[in-house]
Amino acid sequence: MKLGARIFKTGIAITLALVLADMLNLSAPVFAGIAAIFAIQPSIYRSVVSVIEQFQANVIGAGLAIFSVLLFGNDPFIIGLTAILVIAITIKLKIETTIPVAVVTVIAIMQNPGEEFLSFALLRFSTIMLGILSAFLVNLVFIPPKHEKKLYYKIVDQTEEILKWIRMNTRNASEFGVLKSDIDKIKDGMQKVEQFYVLYKEERNYLKNNKYVKARKLVIYRQMIKTTNKALATLKKLHRLDNELKSMPDDLQQLIIEELNDLLYFHEQVLLKFIRKTKPHPEDLHGELEFNKKSVIERFVKYNKLDDERAQKDWYHLFPLISTIVEYSDEMEHLDTLIDRYQAHHKADDDFEKNA
Repeated sequence: MKLGARIFKTGIAITLALVLADMLNLSAPVFAGIAAIFAIQPSIYRSVVSVIEQFQANVIGAGLAIFSVLLFGNDPFIIGLTAILVIAITIKLKIETTIPVAVVTVIAIMQNPGEEFLSFALLRFSTIMLGILSAFLVNLVFIPPKHEKKLYYKIVDQTEEILKWIRMNTRNASEFGVLKSDIDKIKDGMQKVEQFYVLYKEERNYLKNNKYVKARKLVIYRQMIKTTNKALATLKKLHRLDNELKSMPDDLQQLIIEELNDLLYFHEQVLLKFIRKTKPHPEDLHGELEFNKKSVIERFVKYNKLDDERAQKDWYHLFPLISTIVEYSDEMEHLDTLIDRYQAHHKADDDFEKNA
């Protein structure tokens, strides 16, 4: 079982909210603890946005709860209708993430109104806001995670998994059912990569030079993700067209496999080059091991000209595979160019390199 930073932050935020509520003699401190759970965020930027949005949701929930109790009472049916109305308003305002806090506010205020209802409502509103602010303080105090490192290594992990399966598939060493299941897992992994990319993008830099560096890095990471997705598309095509690929002439099969292996090696080397673990311009990357699009396409076109009905049928099925491999090569070359340009103008990120 792995306990991440967010789990510890949530526990600390709950503790802080409960302790502060007890120190201030607020009734029902449990609502402060509940609010703290919903307010924990993975970055400072999101934490600031969350406080603003949850304050809005808290005001909406409290306002409608007070209005409903004063006009209609606190019948369970009325509480439910009020909660529905609050949810509808938060969705309309596009702050859906605050729905749990808004609904908790409604229930906390409407559940047991006493004679001094307005004071009671204000107290509950303050209790929930205390929980939100406690989580915000925890987010500020704890050093936010290095989303760039997580993003890079998540991309590397997914890429390595894809390249492993491509190599196994071209060597006829993969099980059809197992590979199909793993492709689904890789798709889920790529969704997580996109989430890390958004988190890294949201990180704020206040120095002008750092902004320029980050802007260029964002372009590189976006291209890394695009290239890895193209590698995944290649794997899916290989998996689906396995029988058609095996029916091609041996020399064409061998040519495609050799050129594809060169491309996979190139992909691995470029990812290492980004963290400066290889030379900026290794001689072999643009020489013998460069993907030879011309050779593959010319040989594939000759395959179509064979006077064989089966060959022509397979040619049409295999055309998307060749097209995808060529597109993968184009994306790979573009990524390599972006990294070369970046490293030509920027020094190594010492903090990143030492821990890379």
